Amino acid sequence: METWRSIGDRASGLAEMAEMAAADLAEAASLQPDLERDLATLRADWNRIEQQLLLGEPFDERGAIVSIHAGAGGTESQDWAEMLLRMYLRWAERHRFKTEILEATEGEGVGLKSVSFSVDGRWVYGRLRSERGVHRLVRISPFDSQKRRHTTFALVEVMPEVPEDAAIEIDDKDLRVDTYRASGAGGQHVNKTDSAVRLTHLPTGLVVAVQSERSQHQNRDRAMSVLRARLIERQEEEREAEMAHLRGVHIEAGWGNQIRSYVLQPYTMVKDLRTGVETSNPTAVLDGDLDPFIEGYLRSRVGDGDPALPA
Repeated sequence: METWRSIGDRASGLAEMAEMAAADLAEAASLQPDLERDLATLRADWNRIEQQLLLGEPFDERGAIVSIHAGAGGTESQDWAEMLLRMYLRWAERHRFKTEILEATEGEGVGLKSVSFSVDGRWVYGRLRSERGVHRLVRISPFDSQKRRHTTFALVEVMPEVPEDAAIEIDDKDLRVDTYRASGAGGQHVNKTDSAVRLTHLPTGLVVAVQSERSQHQNRDRAMSVLRARLIERQEEEREAEMAHLRGVHIEAGWGNQIRSYVLQPYTMVKDLRTGVETSNPTAVLDGDLDPFIEGYLRSRVGDGDPALPA
């Protein structure tokens, strides 16, 4: 409350200064620099507080685990999955968040069939949960000798990083544990031992694989952490679906329900189909400029039955 009172008092003070400046042109010149400086500071503080209000869901303050899965389309979709990975890593780099690749399955010759990575930082999950869903790419395929336009899809999943003591129980008898030889970067050790771990949660069918660490024990611990995150995310999705039902909003889960389109040819545009936020500069978006889309999604949730921001 003290924060809100301070914002209100500062806004009232600026309004009074502006009135004084409007009444006396001579004084306006001397007041203008102070007004502009104080207004800029007030706007920055307001935006910071507003972001905290928009990020009010459970786990919003935590880090995130992101998984990207190439859709049907072979080489084209695998390349798109790798492009999305780069986009999110660049976004994290812009915000100075730490990232780690947990598991990756390389495509046939190019790109990725799937990849999972963590993003560590405050309020990461609250922002990146806006990216959950199907992402659609339209472009002239660099893999098509006839230079035809292709449409391809990839699925993005976002889960919160959760502590080991999170309120979710996983019984050992509900798990199938498989170990296998890791592939990809990591030196000789990663290719000589069965250090990679795959967990299958039998009641739900959820599968988690981790190969980022050097030891089987470390990878199992990391896989358990990811599994807990997936189970909690499933609970969150069920809660959100129930809230949507109560609000009368029908959400169809499926590949046809893409959240965003990235068009590179015959014109250039990225458009979020949920919020209407769009830009004609896909190069910037694919280089990590995601904040306008993230903010648009958060604001749309405020206007879609969630508590409104104070006037």
